[in-house]
Amino acid sequence: MPDPSAVNSLFGRIARRYDLANRLLSGGMDLWWRRRLVAAVCRRSPTAVLDLATGSGDVAFNLARRLPPSTQITGMDFCQPMLDEAEIKKKSAGAGRWANVTFRLGDGLALPLADGSCDALTISFGLRNLADRDRGLREMRRVLRPGGRLFVLEFSQPQAWFRPFYFFYLRHVLPSLAGAVTGDRPAYVYLNETIEQFPGRAALAEEIRAAGFTHVTSAGLTFGIVALHEAVP
Repeated sequence: MPDPSAVNSLFGRIARRYDLANRLLSGGMDLWWRRRLVAAVCRRSPTAVLDLATGSGDVAFNLARRLPPSTQITGMDFCQPMLDEAEIKKKSAGAGRWANVTFRLGDGLALPLADGSCDALTISFGLRNLADRDRGLREMRRVLRPGGRLFVLEFSQPQAWFRPFYFFYLRHVLPSLAGAVTGDRPAYVYLNETIEQFPGRAALAEEIRAAGFTHVTSAGLTFGIVALHEAVP
């Protein structure tokens, strides 16, 4: 499983170029994937949302655009440089633009929140970086209110016909492109390895159930390379 100190250092190094790299390396598909996540959350009309592994705040800001201003949105991450990037975005939007969005430092394995403190929890492309997925999922269940919803957007295992092309890109093309954009090729070699080793949709659904969630559903996106899971605590 990933080493927390190494993951923290990695994201700290690439924080300033993280968004640009995402856009280029996914061909802009990451924007669509996050829009699917946000649309799923908005259908539930939550009043208090935790966006875990918020990074530079993309999902938190998109939720704020779609949900009423009374909705409290907390973006949480354990990497301070990533949160710094989120705060820069918030300030650049002008005073009051994101008044209902707050960013906090916090560890997904020990969330600094009370039991049942939110009715929706999102985590996008962060679950695979947790040192202990089961512990992290149980923490997510703890802070969700009864009847709340967990939304997990994460890389998955692609459809069989697409797999050779996808893994060739991951192993031989993406690290070089990412290295040129961020100046940190080794960071993306690590991230690619976590993608290849991450469970597919059915296996991840079983992990979510094992952590105490029910009514777990999933949808594959873009030939299965990404999946959106939804579950009830």
